[in-house]
Amino acid sequence: MSLRVSVGQYSDKGRKEINQDFHGLLIPKEPQLSSKGIVLALADGISSSPVSQEASQSAVTGFLEDYYCTSESWSVKTSGERVLSATNSWLHAQTQQSHHRYDKDRGYVCTFSALVLKSHTAHLLHVGDARIYRLRDGVLQQFTEDHRTWLSSQQSYLARALGMDRHLEVDYAALPLAVGDVFLLATDGVHDYFDVEFLRSTLAAHTDNFDAAAHALCDEALRRGSTDNLTLQIVRIDALPRPEANEMVRQLAALPLPPLLAPRTVFDGYQIVREIKGSSRSHIYLAVDSQTGEQVALKTPSIDQQDNPAALERFLMEEWIARRLNSAHVLKPCSVTRPRNYLYVVTEFIEGQTLAQWMIDNPKPDLATVRRFIEQMARGLQAFHRLEMLHQDVKPDNVLIDATGTLKIIDFGATRVAGISEMASSIAQINLLGSAAYAAPEYFLGESGSARSDQYSLAVIAYQMLTGKLPYGANPAKARTRAAQKKLAYDSALRDDREIPAWVDEALRKALDPDPLARYEELSEFVFDLHHPNQAFLSKTRPPLIERHPVMFWKIVSLLLAIALLVVAGAKAV
Repeated sequence: MSLRVSVGQYSDKGRKEINQDFHGLLIPKEPQLSSKGIVLALADGISSSPVSQEASQSAVTGFLEDYYCTSESWSVKTSGERVLSATNSWLHAQTQQSHHRYDKDRGYVCTFSALVLKSHTAHLLHVGDARIYRLRDGVLQQFTEDHRTWLSSQQSYLARALGMDRHLEVDYAALPLAVGDVFLLATDGVHDYFDVEFLRSTLAAHTDNFDAAAHALCDEALRRGSTDNLTLQIVRIDALPRPEANEMVRQLAALPLPPLLAPRTVFDGYQIVREIKGSSRSHIYLAVDSQTGEQVALKTPSIDQQDNPAALERFLMEEWIARRLNSAHVLKPCSVTRPRNYLYVVTEFIEGQTLAQWMIDNPKPDLATVRRFIEQMARGLQAFHRLEMLHQDVKPDNVLIDATGTLKIIDFGATRVAGISEMASSIAQINLLGSAAYAAPEYFLGESGSARSDQYSLAVIAYQMLTGKLPYGANPAKARTRAAQKKLAYDSALRDDREIPAWVDEALRKALDPDPLARYEELSEFVFDLHHPNQAFLSKTRPPLIERHPVMFWKIVSLLLAIALLVVAGAKAV
């Protein structure tokens, strides 16, 4: 059972010569219906511009096309804002290149409102003075703000619109959906003349034909004196998807779990060589693809997980995630061209060792090696963050080092994907902390993580490589309140037996701050400060003037004393 809606649209030029409004909707097929949702959008060109109808058409058609081209891992908010930002830049550039560049009221400018229905949530993106309403249980409620500045009761101007300025601020809101909800998107030529009773009766009279309802409501606005273009979109929620109706769970129900595999066993076209690693969660085997002769790593869920649907869903997510990442420092999946008869994942095989084993073999690595390793892991994590993914389990056991010294991040079982988290699931999700020794303190408060949480885990690894210890010991896992976390005392990485610059220790201290807002905004800043002294640190640790230039210091003191004596003498003379 998937999301089902009834829709209707109507647009007319009304009493104007041309229609400067534009509208559209797109109901995709699966899997995009679940991953991206249904989109309705409308735009209203400003009447003072002779080209605003072109802006309206470009805004709506561009949004409907480009939104569905954004990454499935992105949230609706991120996808929508990125697309609208690009559209705004293009419209503004068109105005700047035209003879209207000195008059923004005659350029490529329009209002824009979009409604994205995804899973059990309505996402609203809005700029301008069109409106989005919801009619629920007979009550009409407006969820957008008119971006219009009033100079008087009769005079106003549009304060915010697409193409008006280089910078664009988009209003965003998310609302829970219920079966029977009716949403209306209307330009000011219609919403200024809404009559709630007429709206209710019109919708009741056209329950099976919302196009006719939209037409009737626009005609009523015209009859009531509207002098503007008229555009109205109506959508009713007829059915919401069952939480288990997404593609991953359908795969889960279709494929059986594989048995334990022994060496020389031929399994789905792969010959098993040996088991690489086994745990209560999964088994990883070295195998050879019978078709290509390529060595691969074949990962299967443990038999112990057959009654744990949450664990099996996360197992399926690992391949979904891997196929969307493109980094030399993230484990790559292999293409599977044959039909699968069991539930498993196939990835590249890396001949090497984990970072955890490497750290045991190399207990005191030099600073240059630590920097090189941290920089590679940071690049891998940045590939996650660009797609609004958080790894959430960054630890030495989840990093492989191949024969060339290249590091690759593995194990995506704890990864959180913004776009997927918006989809309803009947499977109870646990709070994935990963390894407690490397988990950011905010996870222990029950908070959702951020890119700065992965930064903290990476900084713990850097600290451990340089000192052989953890920065706060086992205390972060015990600090379950903000007050307790504020008492966590950072143990300096400076040691008598290691040559570590003080500014490197300062970079680690910042990245390991218990407060995520006090850490670096970007991973790249942390990596940079591991290689270069931070100017703020140099300024903070700069010695006083008396130590740097004692002669200059006493000259300044003498000058100040002389000035003071002159002031006193002058006061006495008066």
